[in-house]
Amino acid sequence: MLKGDGRLGHDLDPHDRAPKDACGVFGVWAPGEEVSKLTYYGLYALQHRGQESAGIAASEGSRILVYKDMGLVSQVFDESVLGTLRGHLAIGHCRYSTTGSSVWENAQPTLSSTEVGGLALAHNGNLINTPVLAERLAPGSTRATTDTEVLTTLLAQDRTRSIEDSAAELLPQVKGAYSLVFMDEKTLYAARDPQGIRPLVLGRLERGWVVASETAALDIVGATFVREIEPGELLTIDERGVRSRRFALAEPKGCLFEYVYLARPDTTIAGRGVQVTRVEVGRVLAREHPVEADLVIPTPESGTPAAVGYAEESGIPYGQGLVKNSYVGRTFIQPSQTIRQLGIRLKLNPLREVVEGKRLVVVDDSIVRGNTQRAIVKMLREAGAREVHVRISSPPVAWPCFYGIDFATRAELIAGSLTVEEIRASLGADSLGYISLEGLTKATTLPAERLCRACFTGDYPIAIDQDNVGKFVLESKA
Repeated sequence: MLKGDGRLGHDLDPHDRAPKDACGVFGVWAPGEEVSKLTYYGLYALQHRGQESAGIAASEGSRILVYKDMGLVSQVFDESVLGTLRGHLAIGHCRYSTTGSSVWENAQPTLSSTEVGGLALAHNGNLINTPVLAERLAPGSTRATTDTEVLTTLLAQDRTRSIEDSAAELLPQVKGAYSLVFMDEKTLYAARDPQGIRPLVLGRLERGWVVASETAALDIVGATFVREIEPGELLTIDERGVRSRRFALAEPKGCLFEYVYLARPDTTIAGRGVQVTRVEVGRVLAREHPVEADLVIPTPESGTPAAVGYAEESGIPYGQGLVKNSYVGRTFIQPSQTIRQLGIRLKLNPLREVVEGKRLVVVDDSIVRGNTQRAIVKMLREAGAREVHVRISSPPVAWPCFYGIDFATRAELIAGSLTVEEIRASLGADSLGYISLEGLTKATTLPAERLCRACFTGDYPIAIDQDNVGKFVLESKA
C-alpha cells in the first residue's frame, strides 16, 4: 500500500478526481557520473507526472539492476538503495497508471532478461493496440498487465538482431502515444511515437547525455537542452555519441493539455515556456470573457498563471483569496463524519478579510466533474463574497484521453452532458466562462494541425478501437 506522506495531491476533492498526469521518464548515459543519483533527481523534477510508483534501472556494463516500489520518488529511494545502482547508464520512471492496475508488478522500469542479455524500459503514454500486440507474446511470458510490459517483452524476444534494429522494426507496428527510454547493459535508447503526443527532450552533460520528459528535469541535473526528440525518431546513445534513426514519418500532434495542466511551468515546449503560455491564456480569457469585478483570485496553484494574465489584461487587481494547505491530503487516516462534512476545507480555506463584500473572478485550469468548483463557490459565498465569476483556462473537457492521461469517462465529465449555462447553474456561480479552443491554441503559438485536441473535440488523431482500449484492457481479457 502507498504510504501516506502528508502532502497534497492534485485532488482537492476525492469525489472530483482531477485528470491524472502522464508518467515521467528519464535516462542518462554518463560514464564517471553517479547516474542513479542523477536519475533520482531527474525523477524528483518529474514527480508531478506520476505519484503511484517509481523505479530506476542501472548498468555498469555487464548486468542491469532494477529497483522499484510503490510510492513517491523520495519514499522509494534512499542513499543506501541508490548506492547499489552503480554504472554508467540508468533509466527511471515515475508512474500514474493508465493501463493496468496500480500494483508493484506494474511499476516501471520493466525488465526482460534473455540468454544474451537484459532490456529495461520506461514508458510515458498509452498504447491503443495493446491486445493485438499481446497476441504475439508466448503464453506466460509476462505477469504484468501493462502495455509497457508487452512492449518490453516484444522488443527483447528477438535477440538475433541488435536492439536498435528490433526497435526500428517493432515501433512502426505500435499504435498510440509512447515516449520511451530503454537500455541494455551498455547502451541508452530513446524513441517517440510518430505523432509526438507526449514530450521527450535530449540534453547534454559535460560527460554524457540525458533524455527526459520535460526540460525542467534537464535543468535540475545540470544538463543543457539540446533539442526535442522528433516524432518517429529513435536515438541510440553510447561511447560513440548520439545516433538518430527515423522509423516513421513525423505527423506531429503534441498534447494541448500539456500546456493547460500537465507540464511544469518552468518547462519549455516547442521553444516557448509553459508559464508564458499560461499567462497569455489568462489574457485571452479576460478578452473573451470580461466581467466587472473587484478581485481576481486563482484556485491555487493550478489557476495561478492564468489568473495573473487575467488580472493584467483586465486591470482588475490580483489577490490571494484561497489558502492551500500543502501538508494535508494524501493520508490514509479516514476522517470522522464531522471532518468529512468539511470536505474541501481540509485543503482549501478562504481568506475572509480578502473576499468579504467583493465581486470575485475565480480562475482555474479545468473542470472535470464540477464538485471542486461547486465547493469553492459555496465556500466563497459563505465567506461573504458578493459575486463569484468562474473563469476556466481550458475549453470544456468533454472527451476522455486514450493517449496517456487518465481522465474520467465521458459520462463522468460534466461537460460531456451539460451546456455551459447548465454547468454554471450547477456550480452556483454568477457567471462561467471557458477560454475558446481557438484562443487556447493561439496562445501556444503552434498551428492547430500540430496539436492533439481530442479531449476538447472528440477528434482523435489516431483512430480508436473501443474494444481494445481502457485502463484494465489486459486484465479484462486475462
